[in-house]
Amino acid sequence: MILPLRLDAVRFRDIVGPLSFDLEAGDSTIVLGANGAGKSLLLRLMHGLIQPTGGAVRWSAAHAERHQAMVFQKPVMLRRSALDNVLYALELAGAPQARSQSLAALDEVGLRALAHRPARVLSGGEQQRLALARAWALHPEVLFLDEPTASLDPSATREIEAIINAFDASGTKIIMATHNLGQARRLGDEVIYLHQGRVLERAPVDRFFSQPAAPEAAAFIKGQLPWA
Repeated sequence: MILPLRLDAVRFRDIVGPLSFDLEAGDSTIVLGANGAGKSLLLRLMHGLIQPTGGAVRWSAAHAERHQAMVFQKPVMLRRSALDNVLYALELAGAPQARSQSLAALDEVGLRALAHRPARVLSGGEQQRLALARAWALHPEVLFLDEPTASLDPSATREIEAIINAFDASGTKIIMATHNLGQARRLGDEVIYLHQGRVLERAPVDRFFSQPAAPEAAAFIKGQLPWA
């Protein structure tokens, strides 16, 4: 297991931090906060896409990058078919039986019928499901999600949330950034509330919404602007 993940006084310039907390296996963690709070940057620091300018991100096992995946708000689609987009990810990982695993992953997200369609002509929701299929095929221990439904309509959002729940049920640790309060309630077990690059509160989801401890978190839940 690559978890727990420990952040030790992590900072990035003067935008985020210092941040110190542990993330354990199990509960889904929602990183909440207004636009500009540093949510996306925090996920990239934890995933390893960006190196901190101070402190350290520590996984519990070597080669943790092989056991985690990240899906972005606007996923990058290769100029290939939907199937080949998944195949490419598995081939990079050196997976055996890559084709059968790719088809199984497309089945899981409801895209098997579109396997040979060019990925870049798929709808926004279909592209996001394809990005999740690439992650599913790798069977990650940890899945980072950065506002995965921010630009989708309600129907596509429901489909994506169902897939996220399936990841969770399979044992994958979900760490997701969002500013959508309803989504946080539906998908989260705990909330990390980020404000101006600092963690102001960390609490179980029910307690966070019913009894927020930080005044800034209470204002955010009420829909008030962060500078109001």
